[in-house]
Amino acid sequence: MEVKARAPGKIILAGEHAVVHGSTAVAAAIDLYTYVTLRLPLQAAAENNDRLTLQLKDLSLEFSWSIARLKEVIPYDSSTSTPASCSGEFLKSIAVLVEEQNIPQEKIWLSSGISTFLCLYTSILGFSPATVIITTELPYGSGLGSSAAFCVALTAALIASSISNKTRGEGWACLDETNLELLNKWAFEGEKIIHGKPSGIDNTVSAYGNMIKFCSGEITRLQSNMPLRMLITNTKVGRNTKALVSGVSERTVRHPDAMKSVFNAVDSISKELASIIQSKEEISVTEKEESIKELMEINQGLLQSMGVSHSSIDTVIRTTLKHNLTSKLTGAGGGGCVLTLLPTGTVVDKVVEELESSGFQCFTASIGGNGAEICF
Repeated sequence: MEVKARAPGKIILAGEHAVVHGSTAVAAAIDLYTYVTLRLPLQAAAENNDRLTLQLKDLSLEFSWSIARLKEVIPYDSSTSTPASCSGEFLKSIAVLVEEQNIPQEKIWLSSGISTFLCLYTSILGFSPATVIITTELPYGSGLGSSAAFCVALTAALIASSISNKTRGEGWACLDETNLELLNKWAFEGEKIIHGKPSGIDNTVSAYGNMIKFCSGEITRLQSNMPLRMLITNTKVGRNTKALVSGVSERTVRHPDAMKSVFNAVDSISKELASIIQSKEEISVTEKEESIKELMEINQGLLQSMGVSHSSIDTVIRTTLKHNLTSKLTGAGGGGCVLTLLPTGTVVDKVVEELESSGFQCFTASIGGNGAEICF
């Protein structure tokens, strides 16, 4: 039996960093996906195929465990229908299984993702033999939610494999609300293994799609009523998210009143942006795009005042400005990715050529599409 699933990446449209200090943030799904193919052998074949195999196609890597070894190291059937955090004992067992794979040193950052795979798989499907194939359109570690898309797509495939009324050959289909809720809870547990204390924004956007508003731990799903396209530029500059977040907090301690004003301004931007995107009023798309353009410009200025921009980000902003386009960083900053609003009818060939000649990587994406989907 074969099940396929896909889950989108995400961008932060407004509110990064300030959200840590109580402001509102707006995040959205993008039509760049991580794909998971789950192949479960038929009962007769399963007796001759007693392995769990993970293939990372984009990295040309494969990891494999015998079912006997999984049962030996994990001293109990960990499968459960209720999402729960992996215990310390369980994670230690998983760490042994990951260490045995002798991951190349230059790819050691994959360890947490492989641990997450084993935790989610054995928690949902137990010790069933299978081959799981992962491919992705999302660059790793660039702030586009690649880890959440992995957790969501994997969980979607695992949950879909147990759906009894499978309709084949009808293309991509969304899960029902009950399974989406279950999926999102499992994916959040996966994100905890990778990131420690995630906000839940990334997995929620990837699971449900469209857009969300996030403030003080509360997530509100939004419904977009306008088409929105962005050029996403990956600066390929790595960044230390924890250090950037700490830097903003330290600046806030030194200048509490000034930074409070900055955070309040960001909060207003996020709320206004959400309002524009959801608006059903008879305002032209051009007018809405012009308002979003101005809000992005103001937001970027405020992010620079927080100290989280970078020379690579500034280069992207200057380059796109030459083409009369507005950009802002998305996510942690300090490198990572930059968003450029593409008003209706924008031709991006020349600006993309100029950005790529500077060593950057460019993607064009539609904003606010579907979340996790499955296919049989």
